[in-house]
Amino acid sequence: MLQFHWLEYAIEASLLGVFMVAACLAVAVFEHPASPLPRRFTSPFVRRVFIGALMGLTAIALISSAPGQRSGAHMNPGTTLTFLVLGKVRPLDAVFYICAQFVGGIAGVLIARLALRRAVSHDRVKCAATLPGTGGLGIAWIAEFTIAFLLMSMILWSSNSAPTAPYTGLFAGLMVATFIAIEAPFSGMSMNPARTLGSAVHAGAFRGLWIYFTAPPLAMLSAALLYISVRGADSVYCAKLEHPHGRGCIFNCRIDHMPGWRATRLGQSGISSVPPR
Repeated sequence: MLQFHWLEYAIEASLLGVFMVAACLAVAVFEHPASPLPRRFTSPFVRRVFIGALMGLTAIALISSAPGQRSGAHMNPGTTLTFLVLGKVRPLDAVFYICAQFVGGIAGVLIARLALRRAVSHDRVKCAATLPGTGGLGIAWIAEFTIAFLLMSMILWSSNSAPTAPYTGLFAGLMVATFIAIEAPFSGMSMNPARTLGSAVHAGAFRGLWIYFTAPPLAMLSAALLYISVRGADSVYCAKLEHPHGRGCIFNCRIDHMPGWRATRLGQSGISSVPPR
């Protein structure tokens, strides 16, 4: 019998939608010529550091939120596709997750346009579009592949280890902030087909769109292949970036089989795992 998880699909759309609103707002504040901040911070790198910090904090908040912990906070078709291949996500859920992510990306930029009006459509903002840099399409593809590979590698190694699993969202946010500051000049720093399409639809910025539909998913699948070749397929316990203790899960979840997970749960609950004398 088919089972749909409509709430989780809606959460996935909402999470990426909120991320896109934040992205448009951050870029508008630090790049629009009417804003005082571009005149205050004349260095593009410094402005990217601030934008990266805001987006990193946004990612951390979304992943660690109660809705994010319920859906797993993929927010990225590449992430969902990777966990599908790893056997953690049912095909039906994967299809609806990916559709929801694309809808959320487009809807989020639409909300930003309605709220910020012309500011978000300005040439300096372009609906926070991610576009290849002056290095060309090849460099942009390599850059996108590299950062997506690093991100998925971190997710797999961190979320499948009991000591680091609770901090996966924090690590992801730090990587987002770092990549925006350092890598954005090469590809715009996307790692996410739904994020890129959400901006491209509203900005009419489709140059190099194929890069963002190929490099991130291939990189994430490559990271998964490397991970299971080292740790084994049985060492992937769930598809959630952060798995809350004691809550249900719609995925093919084996979180209780993770070494040290029960001890971590007891510790977070304030219950000693050492029997009383």
